[in-house]
Amino acid sequence: MNNELNHFDSKGNAIMVDVTEKNITQRQAIARGKIFVNKETYDRILQGNMAKGDVLAVARVAGIMATKKTSELIPMCHPLILTKSQIDFEFNEEEKSITAISLVKLAGQTGVEMEALTGVNVALLTIYDMCKAIDKNMVISDIHLVEKTGGKSGKFTFEGVK
Repeated sequence: MNNELNHFDSKGNAIMVDVTEKNITQRQAIARGKIFVNKETYDRILQGNMAKGDVLAVARVAGIMATKKTSELIPMCHPLILTKSQIDFEFNEEEKSITAISLVKLAGQTGVEMEALTGVNVALLTIYDMCKAIDKNMVISDIHLVEKTGGKSGKFTFEGVK
């Protein structure tokens, strides 16, 4: 088995990584992703007049809730006590897209990359869910880790797909 894949033991069995001996450090992760929508959907989201309510407010809360539930969704993730979870949005009128950005922090023994990625995914899926009645052609894409800090491996900054 490849030793770089730490969620497997020497026999290839899936395991939860033992972080008992790791130092507690400040850790942070930022992830982002986009949803592309049609003009009507884009305008209605920004105007706040979607039939199901304030799409971005609901998506923000859903994304934050998701970061806190990541270990219930991803089998080998540790349950974590997050100290910050934030979802923000950026808008691109030209391409009719909304970008969700998730920032997650903690002081702990393992990173929060999966939590940030889960927050972005659920925020975008919530936008899809709240708008699907008028736009089934929405596309969710470009979901990726932007940056992570803390821990033994130090800082990571996304440089594009290689």
